[in-house]
Amino acid sequence: MSVNPYKTRVGRPVIFFLCLMTLVSCIAKTGRRNDIKPNIIVVLSDDAGYADFSSYGGKQIPTPNIDAIAAAGVRFTNAYVSASVCAPSRAGLLTGRYQQRFGFEHNPSREPASGYTRTDMGIDPAETTIGDEMKSNGYRTLAIGKWHQGSEEKHFPLNRGFDQFYGFIGGQRSFFPYKKTPPREQQLYSNRHIVPEDSITYLTDMWTDKAISFIKNKDEKPFFIYLAYNAVHTPKDARQELWEKFPGISDSGRRTYAAMMTSLDLNIGRLTHALRESGLEENTLVFFVNDNGGATNNSSDNGSLRGMKGSKWEGGIRVPMMMKWPKKVPGNSTFTHPVSTLDILPTSIAASNGRQKGTKILDGVNLLPYITKQNKSVPHQTLFWRRGGAAAVRDGNWKLIRVTPNPVLLFNLEKDQSETTNLASQHPDKVKQLLHKLSEWEKELSAPHWGSSYADENQILKHRMEVIGRDMERMYP
Repeated sequence: MSVNPYKTRVGRPVIFFLCLMTLVSCIAKTGRRNDIKPNIIVVLSDDAGYADFSSYGGKQIPTPNIDAIAAAGVRFTNAYVSASVCAPSRAGLLTGRYQQRFGFEHNPSREPASGYTRTDMGIDPAETTIGDEMKSNGYRTLAIGKWHQGSEEKHFPLNRGFDQFYGFIGGQRSFFPYKKTPPREQQLYSNRHIVPEDSITYLTDMWTDKAISFIKNKDEKPFFIYLAYNAVHTPKDARQELWEKFPGISDSGRRTYAAMMTSLDLNIGRLTHALRESGLEENTLVFFVNDNGGATNNSSDNGSLRGMKGSKWEGGIRVPMMMKWPKKVPGNSTFTHPVSTLDILPTSIAASNGRQKGTKILDGVNLLPYITKQNKSVPHQTLFWRRGGAAAVRDGNWKLIRVTPNPVLLFNLEKDQSETTNLASQHPDKVKQLLHKLSEWEKELSAPHWGSSYADENQILKHRMEVIGRDMERMYP
């Protein structure tokens, strides 16, 4: 039988081409599987006490759903915020930079600094937020809950990197509906539309409802959710059926707080269930962190940590923090080196295999290599804090607090986590070294763009060694 040489020459290239295309297709599919970006959720609680979480030693208020995040991932025992009050703490988290670099040193007030106006109170528009970063890396972005980053249009979440916003722009509001129209900062927004007060049920539930709806809205893009609960910030508003679960707590304020914490925990459970039900749990990175230490006015408990919200004591700046990412982050693990909420932004970018959009140097670092022990050094040798007349620095296990005109305070946190013994007189060289580091850091900062509603007198009073015990600490908010 004769063979047609023309058909042979044509057939071989065709076969080769088909094989090549099949190989390319397989590689492309494999690449897509390897390059799938994780969904990312940053969950922020508000003013909770360090010892009010079971995973951090709490006994009175069960928090099984929050604890499950730590059980499935990593629990940080030396986690810090960049400020001990709400708004600047959030500004640091949202930018990955010390907020004092752009003048956001205090909560918004009625006291603009010279050269600024009240319209400047918020994250400087020149700064890039985590919303901007995730959006530029292919994410659909949602901010939920408490914003507290400025009330002007230029500071509105939809102008700061978020595709959607569902929350209020101020620092606090009732968890239940108001009978009359509240001020703009307390009104509930769905993007740019005002949500009628008579449609509001209980905010902690509503924030979770929105997050779940966003999760279940299938899209080719991965999602990034900044879920900033206002629980357990004041006002003390609890659902009656949860309040009734704590008959053994005689103090009414503490009982209401327990009910609010329970609501928060139940809603974290709902969020986790929604991820699991949608088949997204394994490919979702979840952070949970509190925004600052337990407040002086909400019946929270910081346990063995000295001080409360607003202070540079550990009780003001050390917070519960945990993260999980199944098969990527070791489960049921503990990380003991200092970390910061400044790290959430760079860690999120790294997890997404993305690139930083902003051009400014970040103060936070990607935590993933440290958690997985690829990098065996420490994420931060030194961390800094300043708000008005009170400043602090932690370097290794040493911590210094500087509040003029008070004596300088020096503690070894490895041996004295409760900051009971001032070692300044015994280690003058260490004091000199840390004061120098603090001074050098301050040279990099912008002067505050506005002042504080709380006078520096409270900062002076609350950072004296003779202020001992919660009753005294609550005298100086």
